[in-house]
Amino acid sequence: MNSRIIVSALMLSGVLAVSAAAQASTVKVTPLGSHDGEFCAFDRAMIFEDPDGTRLLYDAGRTVAGAEDARLGKIDAVLVSHMHGDHVGDRHIPAVGAGACGRPDIASVALPDTLSVKVAAAKGAKIVTGSEMPSFFAAKLKAVGADPQKSELVRFGASRKVGGITITTVPAAHSNGIAPGMIGGPFAEMLEKAGLTAYAGPPTGYVLTFSNGLVAYLSGDTGVTAEQEIVVGDQYKAKLVVMNIGDTFTTGPTEAAYVINELIKPASVIPSHANQPSTEGGKVIAGSRADVFAKAVTVPVHLPLSGRTLVFDGGGACVSGC
Repeated sequence: MNSRIIVSALMLSGVLAVSAAAQASTVKVTPLGSHDGEFCAFDRAMIFEDPDGTRLLYDAGRTVAGAEDARLGKIDAVLVSHMHGDHVGDRHIPAVGAGACGRPDIASVALPDTLSVKVAAAKGAKIVTGSEMPSFFAAKLKAVGADPQKSELVRFGASRKVGGITITTVPAAHSNGIAPGMIGGPFAEMLEKAGLTAYAGPPTGYVLTFSNGLVAYLSGDTGVTAEQEIVVGDQYKAKLVVMNIGDTFTTGPTEAAYVINELIKPASVIPSHANQPSTEGGKVIAGSRADVFAKAVTVPVHLPLSGRTLVFDGGGACVSGC
């Protein structure tokens, strides 16, 4: 065989091997919203998959269609940023596409257990949270016949590993009340009568470090905080951010853009928690919060279209599904 042909074949083989290795070392992010191919009002839930196959469900909320939702697949751990119903899952859609994008059908009640607990129990998954949430989730897991030891704590400044993913919590500027409906009994009745909620400690965001080196910040519900610069940006050097943009209850689109542009400066951002229909036919709606945010930031914005997987390399660049 001609020596040039042999060399060319070897070079092509090497290129293909490098390409395959690069693809194998990527992180997959799959939003689980209420309507396929759209970014809708209640959409919060996302699955993060490490190159080693470890899969985390972040803020199941109300758009996972129960623990039997076929989109879930294998789940190794559930992350909950705080105890509000639209994040922990007080209700949920009965099926993908139920209701309208602006007003999904959330008639299925998940209380008092919460959807996060139901998913963790069904999948044999851990629940990894900070503050005072682990003891609450341990009791809930026990109540449904699951292992309470699978509720694991990770507080600010510390970390815990699940598979190839290192998980830590960071502060969020929000509230973290447990609604009476999640508690039940006479104590819940007293809280409801008084117009109060139980306290579960400070709300959190998460910093995830994947086995390919990618560092991702999941903001949860938060306002602008100094930690976004000092901890998330300077200490962990996050390259991918999932940022809430819902306004009133959290940062609005312009405040969120300030966090991205001036404090964290990542390579890519995924907006979340818009509290309104953000797309129609998979395209951003002009004048929506997602549109305002996308026009204000200086890094690539990747819309979390439900069921569409985004693939990121170790530096935070989107390499597929973008």
